[in-house]
Amino acid sequence: MGTTVRDLSASTRLAEPPSPRRRRRISGWHFVLAPLALLFMTPFVQMLLAALAPAEELVRFPPPFIPSRLTLDGIASLFRDTDILRWLVNSTIVSLIAIASHLVLCSLAGYGFARLHFRGRDFGFIAIIATIMIPTQLLMIPTYIMFSRLGLIDTLAAAFVPWLASAFGIFLMRQFFLSIPVELEEAAALDGANKWQTFLRVVLPLAKPALATLAIFTLLGAWNDLIWPLVAINKENLFTIQLGIADFQSTRRTQWSLLMAGNVVATAPLILFFLFAQKHFIATMTMTGLKG
Repeated sequence: MGTTVRDLSASTRLAEPPSPRRRRRISGWHFVLAPLALLFMTPFVQMLLAALAPAEELVRFPPPFIPSRLTLDGIASLFRDTDILRWLVNSTIVSLIAIASHLVLCSLAGYGFARLHFRGRDFGFIAIIATIMIPTQLLMIPTYIMFSRLGLIDTLAAAFVPWLASAFGIFLMRQFFLSIPVELEEAAALDGANKWQTFLRVVLPLAKPALATLAIFTLLGAWNDLIWPLVAINKENLFTIQLGIADFQSTRRTQWSLLMAGNVVATAPLILFFLFAQKHFIATMTMTGLKG
C-alpha cells in the first residue's frame, strides 16, 4: 500500500503543470528583443506625449520629448472642433465591409484554387498573383474613370469597393488550405458531405488563424488607406479618418496638436484589434503551411 501511495503521489507531481517560475525563465533572447521592443515603442510614446502636450510646446524646435505638463486640450479640441466622430464612423464602415468581403470572397477563391480541379486553374491563379506587381499609382486613372462612369465618385462606396477582395488575400487563404490534410475532406466525403458542406463544416473552422491574419492585414490596409480616398472623395462628411487627419496639414500651417491627437485616436483601434487577434496571427505565421 505504501508503494502504491508513493507511486500515486509521484504521478501526481508529474501531472502537475510547471510552476510559473519555470515558465517565466529568462532567455538570452530577452536581452536582444527587449531593447528592440523599446526602440519600436519610442515613436508611439512620443506621439502620445505630443498629443497630451501643450500646443505652444509643439511648435518649438526641437520639440521636447517629455512635455512640461500633460493636458487634454488637444484631444478635446479634436472632438469639439472637427468631425472626427464622423470620420471614425466612415472608416469603421469601410473597414468592416472590407474585412467581411475579404473573409468571404478570398476564402472561397482560395479554397477553389487549392482543392477544386478546373480548366485554367493554375493560369488563373498566376494571373491573379501577377497583379500584385502592378503599381497602385498606375491603376488610379482607369479606376477613377470606371468609378466616375458608375457614379461612385464622392460616395463612401468609392472607399470600400477596391477593398472587397485582394490578390494577397486569395494567395494567403490558398496556401493555408493547402496545408490542411486532404484526408479530412475525404473522410467528410465518405460521410456524404458535398464540397460546400466540407468547406463550411470541416475546412473553414480549421482556417480561423488564417482568417484572423487576413482580417488584420485587411484592417491595416483599409483603415490606413489615404491615396485613393484622397483622389475619389472630396466631400468632408465622407472623409475617412486618415483623410481627415491629412487635412490638418497644409503648405502654410500644420495644426500639430490636432495632428498628434488624431493619430492617437486613429492608432488605438488598430492596437486593440491586434491584441485581440494576435494569438491567431502568430499561429498562422509560425505554421509551415505556406508552401507552393
